[in-house]
Amino acid sequence: MTQALNTLYIQTQGTYLHLDHDTIKIEVDREVKARVPLHHLSSIAVFGNVLISPYLIAKCADEGRDITILTEYGRFKARIHGSTTGNVLLRRAQHQALDNPERCLAVAKRFIAGKIQNTRGTLMRAARESNDSSDFTTLRAAATDLEQSLRHTKEASHLEELRGIEGNAARVYFGAFSSLIRTNRMDFEFLERSKRPPRDPINALLSFIYALLTADCVAALESVGLDPQMGFLHVLRSGRPALALDLIEEFRSYIADRLALTLINRAQITIKDFDERTGGAWALNENGRKTVLIEYQTRKKQEITHPFTQSTIPIGLAPHIQARLLARHLRGDLLEYPPFIPKV
Repeated sequence: MTQALNTLYIQTQGTYLHLDHDTIKIEVDREVKARVPLHHLSSIAVFGNVLISPYLIAKCADEGRDITILTEYGRFKARIHGSTTGNVLLRRAQHQALDNPERCLAVAKRFIAGKIQNTRGTLMRAARESNDSSDFTTLRAAATDLEQSLRHTKEASHLEELRGIEGNAARVYFGAFSSLIRTNRMDFEFLERSKRPPRDPINALLSFIYALLTADCVAALESVGLDPQMGFLHVLRSGRPALALDLIEEFRSYIADRLALTLINRAQITIKDFDERTGGAWALNENGRKTVLIEYQTRKKQEITHPFTQSTIPIGLAPHIQARLLARHLRGDLLEYPPFIPKV
């Protein structure tokens, strides 16, 4: 089970990866910097100018190891994986559900219910731990608004209405986000969510972690035979992993946002870990990315009790379990899809 957590991240520019028997050699300027047994890994993620030998690519494809390619600053570009596997009947059931407006809406509602409950849980937990009366008031007010959004989610009659409710809930949550930041607020001032490009360091940090989490959700869906391009909530678009973007909604607050806040509040990430680029865009620099990648892997190995299965699992396996539960629902084995809503 824990093998699903082992991702090799390579961000040093000019690195060359190649296979020596069953061991990956990691070279920089023709000097071997490290060796990693291939059987220890479930996937590889490379950032920017990193070369991979064709034989290593073919070996990973044959053995079901994904290779994710991102820009130097963490924006997703492509994934390399082997031939499509999985149950063709499951994918047919997925496509049939998408053609049924009622089923499509029902599944989308469950994703949004999970997202809103988890973001509300993050706000409530922070309010309990806050020593600042102004922050406490802001966080509790936002949590109350999200409770109302959750009720509206259940009442939504079509997808556009549901997307509007989700958008409003996101604005409420991010409107209180600054009150979740306890240290270095001058450096990590949060005004609004900006994506392409991130306009401040906190948005750059969130976008980087979201990209890592999205890649994990794509891999989880493909591992059970679902098509990550065919989503229920997000609009279908060529090259867009819509179902992975659906699935990540449940995990944004619980995994990604909490990690970002922990890194800032513990001063593990500071303003020195970011670079401002042309046009006012911000991005993590190499040292910042290294810190985030290490802590992301550590976070994935922390154990929790899964809210539906009641089994103890590493957090990193939660997307895989949710993908299996979604597959069970689409096959008709579960009446409803149970979103990931752990105790906080």
